[in-house]
Parts: sequence; C-alpha cells; structure tokens
Amino acid sequence: MEICKGFKSIPLNIIISGSMEEKQYIDLIQKILKDGELVNGRNGNVYEIFGYNMRFSLKDGIVPLLTTKKVAWKTCFKELRWFLAGSTDNKLLKEENVHIWDGNGSREFLDSVGLQNRAEDDLGPVYGHQWRHFNAPYENCHSDYSGKGIDQIAGIIECLKDPSKRNSRRIIMSAWNPEQMSEMALPPCHVLAQFHVKEGKYLSCALYQRSGDVGLGVPFNIASYSFLTHILAKHCGLEPYEFVYFLGNAHIYEDHVDALKEQIAREPLAFPRMMIEKKHENIEDYHLDDIVWITPYSHHGTIKMNMSA
Repeated sequence: MEICKGFKSIPLNIIISGSMEEKQYIDLIQKILKDGELVNGRNGNVYEIFGYNMRFSLKDGIVPLLTTKKVAWKTCFKELRWFLAGSTDNKLLKEENVHIWDGNGSREFLDSVGLQNRAEDDLGPVYGHQWRHFNAPYENCHSDYSGKGIDQIAGIIECLKDPSKRNSRRIIMSAWNPEQMSEMALPPCHVLAQFHVKEGKYLSCALYQRSGDVGLGVPFNIASYSFLTHILAKHCGLEPYEFVYFLGNAHIYEDHVDALKEQIAREPLAFPRMMIEKKHENIEDYHLDDIVWITPYSHHGTIKMNMSA
C-alpha cells in the first residue's frame, strides 16, 4: 500500500475531521452497492440511487481531496481554470496534458450526438460558456464572446466583494441552459452552485449535481468546487468555510464495483491544507503555482477505473 509522506505533521483535529468527512463518501459507495438499482444507462450498466448529501469543511485551508485513492488534483485544477476562462476548446486542455474531455470531443462522439458540423474538440456551449457568457449565441470555440451573454462569475464576484450584497440568497450560478442543450457535446452534470457568506466573512458553496459517477466523477467534483470556493474567497477577501454537496442520481458503473470495493477497505487519512499565496486581478489567472501546501496531500495508491464518455 502506497501512502505519501507528510501524514505525521497534520494536527489531530484536522485528521479526525478529514477522516470522518471522507467516511460520507465511503458510506455512499456502500449504500449504492447495498440498495442501488441495476439500470441499463446511456453508456453502460450502473447501480444507482436518487438523493444524497455530503458536507466538507474548508476551514483552516482544508481541501477535501479524497485519501482512499489518489485524486489527480492538478488535472482538476487545470480544468477549473479552463471553466473560469470561459473556454470550450478541448485542445487547450490537451496542451495542458488534461484528457478528461477527449471522449466527448472526438469526431466519433460528436457525430453520434448530431454535431456533425462541429469541429473535433469543440465541445459547444458547455460549462465555461455558461459560467462566463450564459446563453450567448454559440458559434465555435474560437469565437470572441466578450461582452456577450451573462457573466455569472463576474456577478458572483461583485456580490461577494460588496458587504451590502454578500448576504444575498441569490448568489447562484447555473450551467443548465435548456435553450442551448442540443448544441453541447455533453449536458452539464454539476448544474447549480449557490454561494453563502456567514458572519460577513466565511464563504460556503452548495452544489446540486443531477448525475454523479461516484467512482471517477464525484471525487473530482468535490475537489473542483472546493478549489473554486478557495479561489473566490481569496479573490473577494473572504475565508473559505464549507462545501455542501447534493447529488441527484448517484451511480456506480458495473465495471467500477471491484475497484470501489478495494477503495472502501482502506482507512481514510487527513485532508491536506493549503493557502493561495497571491491575489490576482482576474479570477481566471489563478494558477497551480499560487498554491502553497500547509500540510501535504497524503493518500493511498492509485486505483484505475475506466471513464465512460
């Protein structure tokens, strides 16, 4: 069993908190394996349940990177930056050695969903487009959308920076746009995020996800929206507090079952802690180099699972 160094230096309260919170994920796997219905889904057989909730602390720089397997957090962070830049061009991710969208950007896949006229690796108006240019008419991934559509991220930042607005119950970002769904290579899975500020300074994020691949996608989504909350807190002069996660359809692919049984037999470790060293003028400019790890990411070894497009 591979465990990275750094575990002994983590304070006891952080160890207990991280271990207990990761147990929520282990409990989800166990619940699906025990109670889930076997369904022939869009891209394979899955065991599924409907409705699940988890909460993860972000206090003191905590990042809930699951420890019972290695999570590719750098890949996750690069994808998040791609969203924040408003990009929908998979070639830019490939240049960063990120290949999680390759299946959905292939010529074969685009043709299969009726996008024969779309260039390969042009994913259509997916997350980045909706986050930064909601409902702007989509041309292609190379078009300039400056000033077009609704910049939801800019609106969130404006609210969070303003003490008179940051207690609003309307600080919401939606990736779900029925009007442009047919133009997307893949409809969004994580569809709605809401931000909340406690006591004028503690920032939390709640995510509703309509569909969660528990083996591969869910660990990424937990990490991604936790990173996003840390970035927004830094950018807006707040402190990260909590990530609250609501899952609609939570499912396990049939060919992931054995791997997940191996994973849940492992003992969770402490979550790592980080700080963002530099505040940038633009939200899309935060980079991996801005992260300083207060306590390192300790984890068990990698577990391989196939990704379904």
